[in-house]
Amino acid sequence: MGIFSGLFRSRDKPKDSYDSPSYTYFFGRSNAGKRVTDKTALQHIVVYACVRVLSEAIAQLPLHVYQYTDNGKERVPKHPLYFLLHDQPNPEMTSFVFRETLMSHLLIYGNAFAQIIRNGRGDVVGLYPLMPDRVKVDRDDRNRLIYSYSRYDEANPNMKEQGEIILPAEQVLHIPGLGFDGLVGYSPIAMAKNALGISLACEEYGASFFANGASPSGVLEHPGVIKNPEKVRNAWRQAYGAGNSHKVAVIEEGMKYTPISIPNNEAQFLETRKFQLEEIARLYRVPLHLIGDLEHATFSNIEQQSLEFVKYTLDPWIVRWEQSMQKALLSDSEKGTYFIKFNVEGLLRGDYTSRMQGYATARQNGWMNANDIRELEDMNLIPEDQGGDLYLVNG
Repeated sequence: MGIFSGLFRSRDKPKDSYDSPSYTYFFGRSNAGKRVTDKTALQHIVVYACVRVLSEAIAQLPLHVYQYTDNGKERVPKHPLYFLLHDQPNPEMTSFVFRETLMSHLLIYGNAFAQIIRNGRGDVVGLYPLMPDRVKVDRDDRNRLIYSYSRYDEANPNMKEQGEIILPAEQVLHIPGLGFDGLVGYSPIAMAKNALGISLACEEYGASFFANGASPSGVLEHPGVIKNPEKVRNAWRQAYGAGNSHKVAVIEEGMKYTPISIPNNEAQFLETRKFQLEEIARLYRVPLHLIGDLEHATFSNIEQQSLEFVKYTLDPWIVRWEQSMQKALLSDSEKGTYFIKFNVEGLLRGDYTSRMQGYATARQNGWMNANDIRELEDMNLIPEDQGGDLYLVNG
């Protein structure tokens, strides 16, 4: 795992590891004692739910290539990038799977990388994801950005050799998350590993509690002296331990069982788990109702929360995607003529009644025509000779 190893090389040369003592916020052991890594974090149901919600939201949005015109913009389906971004970036993946994969990399590792395949003319003809934990961002002897990719398997069909493969910047689509130098993002999981460590420790405690028959540990008291206490302990564990919960205990020879553990309600186990759920959702800025927590949801606030999710959670990620793709995929001569954009109108639309009222107001006041409305509703356009493009105002 070396994507961060070259960030401050000119200063203190950190080791090629998330566990470098200079940077204790990388993946590793949390203050709660639990080791937080990309794999252990995804095994937490709330992390998985947040990553899935955001990845699928980005993957499902329509993605188009546009051209600037005198009247605004228009789609250009014949552009070489249009099919790659909208339908199929490579022969093995759909656009949905490709974007879902890269977005999940962003949310776990803080960076998303894809190898850019070009033809002899320099046109982009393919995009293949690269695993972020195998990529190291560095500079060559001429101070140009390069990407060092560690390949020791057959995951990428475009690479024949094994070992450290150097890719120049023009062959890599890099979408960085929040970072300190503007080049490489930091992993949200690594930065929040202490909060995640507490949650993982709670899960382990809960699993251990039920594995032990959901009954607290305690002390077996005997009025006399037991010659073989180990035998008594093993016999009790075998009869009433894991898998034998709720069995009636039979105690002989005047023995007495006294529980000594703190009850779960006194230890605030459930409250702690609930708080950690909110902490993880806060980390990804995901509304609780989108990950199945409807405790504070009402019919009046869910629609507003969904709109806020698009505006304040998805929009920043969308801008990162759009600007990174334009920077890496469009040639210098194309950047003033074409641009790449997600369409979020479908997510921002209100309910059917509200939309129709808004369309009626726009139509009656002349700033939308019938075809403008039909295009937003994904309907076929009315021919121009039948008045579909006329802007009308009430007399």
